[in-house]
Amino acid sequence: VRLHNHGFWRPKPLLDTARVTLSFNSRHRKNHQNSQALWKHEAVQKYLETLSKEYQQVSHQLSTDSLNDFEQRTLRRRCADLFPIAAAFQEIKEAEREVQELEAMCTELDSRDEKQLLQLALEEKESLDKKMNVLCRKLFQLLVPKEKDDGSPVILEVTAGRTTGGDICQQFTKEMFEMYQNYADYKHWTFNIVNYTPAEIGGLHHAAAHISGENVYRHLKYEGGTHRVQRIPETGLSSRMQRIHTGTMSVIVLPQPEEVDVKVDPKDLRIDTFRARGAGGQHVNKTDSAVRIVHLPTGLAVECQQERSQQLNKEIALRTLRAKLYQQVIEKQLSQEQSARKLQLGTRAQSERIRTYNFTQDRVTDHRISYDARNIKEILSGKEALDKLINRLLEFAEVEAVTQYLENLQALEGGG
Repeated sequence: VRLHNHGFWRPKPLLDTARVTLSFNSRHRKNHQNSQALWKHEAVQKYLETLSKEYQQVSHQLSTDSLNDFEQRTLRRRCADLFPIAAAFQEIKEAEREVQELEAMCTELDSRDEKQLLQLALEEKESLDKKMNVLCRKLFQLLVPKEKDDGSPVILEVTAGRTTGGDICQQFTKEMFEMYQNYADYKHWTFNIVNYTPAEIGGLHHAAAHISGENVYRHLKYEGGTHRVQRIPETGLSSRMQRIHTGTMSVIVLPQPEEVDVKVDPKDLRIDTFRARGAGGQHVNKTDSAVRIVHLPTGLAVECQQERSQQLNKEIALRTLRAKLYQQVIEKQLSQEQSARKLQLGTRAQSERIRTYNFTQDRVTDHRISYDARNIKEILSGKEALDKLINRLLEFAEVEAVTQYLENLQALEGGG
């Protein structure tokens, strides 16, 4: 048995014949949409039993005196890889036994009409169920490999879409940008505005920010895509007629590793300067300090007006441009592998909307995981409610990755 480069362990003959991809599949797996449900899958139990037995065998081999230095180093590395998974597996099994004992106790107490004791047992069972879910989530996080950019800072861009009349897209774009700004504050991240293009009626056409902190890309990577809003405008004819308008805005999240190996030839750049503009406390000066850089071979354009210094704005814009070029390289690789992030980002067309914010029904729906959340204001505040939604996405992605791996493994074992 060897360690597969995606983080899963499997017999050597399977190493090069199956790939693990993480995607939000359109055919949702209704039975395995959370960690605890997936834990009960027979294939998961069989797989984890195999790893647990291997850990015991490796530990036993390490206690013998017949190993040379190379064999000892190899087995120690393998033992270190397997230990957290084997430990988590045993911890869940123990918690599962406790739940089963409590269930039997509840049945007995119910038959004896011991209501007070039954209530205490049910409360303890509820607490154990929550513990089980946390332990299962921890286990699958150990199984699913982390993306290399998960810990990277990001460039987050928001752009208003179009709608038939009204300015709901621009207003919604502003609300979304402020939501991510508040979320960065909630997560204790640093949020620096790089570009800000306000709309005429108080909304926002386009904005970009550099966000840095702990695991920023991991939490924001599934926010990229088209977000749809359905609401009655607060002003204008539609507001008086109580007519619901539908609009969209797009979010782009680009990882920005500390060292991006992308070469940019100065001859391929067109650099323009202009006067900074902005609202809400941003500086607006009378000199051409803002910078726009166009990468001529690809047509990519970036702007920065964050700093009063033209040179600093130029440096920030160049970093942003490298991040965008880096993302193009990554997406090309992912496209060749039919990877999840490429599928998730899509083309950001309206038909590929990832989330709908329905103000009239006070509901937010994430279409990728068929998840509804109430209280739009709480989510747009960028705090606990948004964090809960984002963590729900991360859990679904982990479950999807493990499920797909098991399907691939079963197909191979069955000769499919």
